Amino acid sequence: MKIALSLQEPIDSMLLSQIRKAFGSMNISISIMKNGDYGVGNNADLILVLGGDRGILDYFHKGVTNSVPVLGLYESEATGFLAQLDVRSLDSALSQIVAGDYQVDDVLRLAVKVDGREVEPVLNDVAVFPSKSAMLMEHVLKIDGREVWHDSSDGVIVSTPTGSTAYSMSAGGPMVLEKSRVFVVVSVNSVDNTRRPLIVPYDTNLQVADITSRYHCEVVLDGGSRIAIKKTLECYKHEFPARLVRLSRDFSPTSMIAKKVKLAEDLLSMPPSAKLVLKTLEYEGALTQKDLSTRTMLPERTVRLSLSNLLTRGFVNRKTSLRDARQKIYELRI
Repeated sequence: MKIALSLQEPIDSMLLSQIRKAFGSMNISISIMKNGDYGVGNNADLILVLGGDRGILDYFHKGVTNSVPVLGLYESEATGFLAQLDVRSLDSALSQIVAGDYQVDDVLRLAVKVDGREVEPVLNDVAVFPSKSAMLMEHVLKIDGREVWHDSSDGVIVSTPTGSTAYSMSAGGPMVLEKSRVFVVVSVNSVDNTRRPLIVPYDTNLQVADITSRYHCEVVLDGGSRIAIKKTLECYKHEFPARLVRLSRDFSPTSMIAKKVKLAEDLLSMPPSAKLVLKTLEYEGALTQKDLSTRTMLPERTVRLSLSNLLTRGFVNRKTSLRDARQKIYELRI
C-alpha cells in the first residue's frame, strides 16, 4: 500500500520522526508531499494530512482535480470536525488502514468564481462581506439566473452540508446532514426581518450579484484566504468531491451535529469576547495571542482574559511555538 504524507511549512521535525517511526514499525514506505506537491500524492493509495481541520481545508483548496482518499491528522488534544486521527494513535490506526478497514465518504465541494475568475474551491463555505465590520452590503441573490431577493445585510454565506455547522450555523443557518445534496444560503443580519436562510439543490447555480457597500467587499474562503470582489460571486457544485477517510465505525453525520449542538449550548454561558476568540480559532486555525488581537480587533487584555476563560473550560489548548520557544500558540481543543 502506498501512503503519502502532506506537510506544510514549518515542519515539526520531532513529529515527522514520530510518524516515520510508526510507519517503519509496520514496514510501510511513506512519500512526503511538501507544500502541496500533488504529483506525489497522485501515485498514493491514501494521503495523510497534518494540521487538523485547517490542514484538510487547505489541502482541498489546492487540490482542484480528483483526489485519492484523505485522512486528517491532529496533534495532542487539538481535535477537530474533519480530521479523524490523533497522531498518538497512528500505530494502531495503521494496521486498520493496511487491512482496508475504513470507509471513504465523497463530500460536496463548492466551485467559486469571483467577478468571473475561478478561485480555489471550498469544503465548508464561501462568504462575502464588507472589508470593514458593521457596514451594510447591498446585493441581489440569483438562482439559475433568476432573481430571488434584493437585500441589504452584513454579508452572505453560501455553505455546503459539511460547512452548515460552522459559520453558517453561527449566523442562524440550519444544520444539514453531510450526505444531503443541497447548499445553504444565509443573508447575515438582514435589514428585512422576514429574510430566512435558503436551502437549494446542489445542482443549482448561485450568484450574489450587484454587490455594493460604502467600503470594498471581500470574499472569504473557508474562513481563511480573502479576495477582493467588485460585483459578482458565483457558486456551483465542484466537479470533484473531497474524499475523506472515516476510520471509526461509530462515525456518522448525526454524531458530528450532536458535537456541534453541545458546543453551541456551552457557548451560551460565555462572554461575547470569548465566543469571538473561539470562532476565530475555529476558522483561522492555531494563532498567537497577538494574532488573535489583530484578527478580532479586541484589546490584548480582553483576548488574554478570553483565552484564560477558554483554557479553564477546556475549549482551547496552549502549546509552545515551533518557531519561537518563548511564544505560545492557542488552538481549538474540541
